[in-house]
Amino acid sequence: MTVTAVPSPRRVLADAVPGARVRDVLLVVAGAGLVAGIGQLAIPLPFTPVPLTLGTFAVLFVGAALGPARAAAAMVLFLLAGVLGAPVFADGESGWALASFGYAVGYLPAAVLLGYLARRGADRSVFRTALAAVAATAVIYVPGVLWLMGYTGAWFGEALALGVVPFLIGDAVKAVAAALLLPGAWRLLGERR
Repeated sequence: MTVTAVPSPRRVLADAVPGARVRDVLLVVAGAGLVAGIGQLAIPLPFTPVPLTLGTFAVLFVGAALGPARAAAAMVLFLLAGVLGAPVFADGESGWALASFGYAVGYLPAAVLLGYLARRGADRSVFRTALAAVAATAVIYVPGVLWLMGYTGAWFGEALALGVVPFLIGDAVKAVAAALLLPGAWRLLGERR
């Protein structure tokens, strides 16, 4: 019988912060606040009901920096706050009756995916971070497009034209920015592998 070793999870950036439970709570609240705050930088586009925001960039960073469990908690806190009336969604919106709500829902699995990949070292190199960021962004698009279809009555092709195509270049730029920022943060901490 052969026994294969299961690789141990690696540290994520948040693990470099001293403390334990108090640290984790503060990081979760800060992660939700970062996504809410940066998500307010929104540009309404006249040809789509979905605004252009930096919220997805914040989700990439929060997912990689906090790891899957803390990132999930941060995104659940963000979503609950928004659904319960806090103005945390783009343009200070709240509630679930928004064309862009599906994208906010997609933040949760995207942050968890990037956190999972970061735990396996995907945030240590530019190339792997870029691939992880693209995968996480694609995860955001799935519930975003499905929600947009239901909210607007658009068919699939229309929803892609309204909720994906206008954002591809911006999301590619965000993936490149994450690919430069995250490995750079590890270099500053003196850890590469």
